[in-house]
Amino acid sequence: MNSTNVKSLVFALLPAAGFVQAQQKPNIVVILADDLASNEISCYGGKNLITPNIDRIAKEGVRFTNNFASCTMSVPIRASLYTGLYPARHGSYQNHKASNPDIKSVTHYFPEAGYRVGRAGKTHTAPRKVYNFEKIPGFEENCVSNTANYTVGGIREFIQRDNNPFCLFVCSIHPHAPWTWGNQDEFDADKVILPPNCVDNQETRKLFRKYLAEIRALDDEVGAVLKVLEESGKLDNTLVIFLGEQGPQLPGGKWTCWNFGQNSALAARYPAKIKAKSTSHAIVQYEDILPTLIEVAGGDEIAGIDGKSFLKALYGKAKKLVDRYVRRPAIEFYDMEKDPWELNNLAEEKKYAERISRMKAELQKWMLQQGDTGADMDIKQEKYAL
Repeated sequence: MNSTNVKSLVFALLPAAGFVQAQQKPNIVVILADDLASNEISCYGGKNLITPNIDRIAKEGVRFTNNFASCTMSVPIRASLYTGLYPARHGSYQNHKASNPDIKSVTHYFPEAGYRVGRAGKTHTAPRKVYNFEKIPGFEENCVSNTANYTVGGIREFIQRDNNPFCLFVCSIHPHAPWTWGNQDEFDADKVILPPNCVDNQETRKLFRKYLAEIRALDDEVGAVLKVLEESGKLDNTLVIFLGEQGPQLPGGKWTCWNFGQNSALAARYPAKIKAKSTSHAIVQYEDILPTLIEVAGGDEIAGIDGKSFLKALYGKAKKLVDRYVRRPAIEFYDMEKDPWELNNLAEEKKYAERISRMKAELQKWMLQQGDTGADMDIKQEKYAL
């Protein structure tokens, strides 16, 4: 066999370079709720219903507790999600206001990184030249629709189309008012637990069970998306993110700057990089999501946008530093010569147990001599006149 034939055989046996590169990049699916009271999700402490599918993402990945919407209206927050810009800069600083036509969005950045970009469900952003998503059929687009039937056939075709990585946004219309979808009979109006900032009467309770029914419908949609990813063999190579958007159209929620309106669910699953059952207290916002996803995809850093990647927090690499500050242990023991920044607590190492015990005994003896009762002294504060 001559050298030309050998080269031809080698290239025939090897997969195309583009195919190999595509398989190394994770797919991305972002599932976005619409006017969700994130505190009603069971993995966020909700007591009115169990949301097993959203909970699954958190259980098999990470749950963020401090994700915030910079503006509690759908158009501004979605434009920020797609562009990485604050509302005043992208132009959609009012609801139903088009963005500036000269900016770029995820639909520009991700194709440059080799990704197909699609969106199913609610659109709500304009102009098309900025938000040029491939339209994926199957989910209701009108957030005030009285019905919300859905199919996952369009999503299945999109994710199975070829071996190139994809970035898909699945935008539910739940639980946006008018709260006409889902089975409200699942909830007893007399037993629902209302938010403390709502007037507690029968009318509110009847209305709130309709709202809960739409959260159930939202969770069902999340389950359907996870199922099609699983059936397609794509789930474990896909970064799945669930987002709550801003708060509900209830007192203190949407349209306000209260925590009920701005604090938003963010759960993510990607077993190759994210440790299961993780919790992150890192402070993030919707403008940070685009640069984070770009870093996940291996794309170039986007110059001039407002958001900052929180990939280290997403992958748990920043958790140690955050926990070091907000979850301080009772005993800390450091080697100040090797570890002057006190980043490696040695208190749990057995070889230091005897030394720590001796030091603790000396400390307690000194505290007794000083009349130092520890934390009680910080709690009890006597007032005095200046």
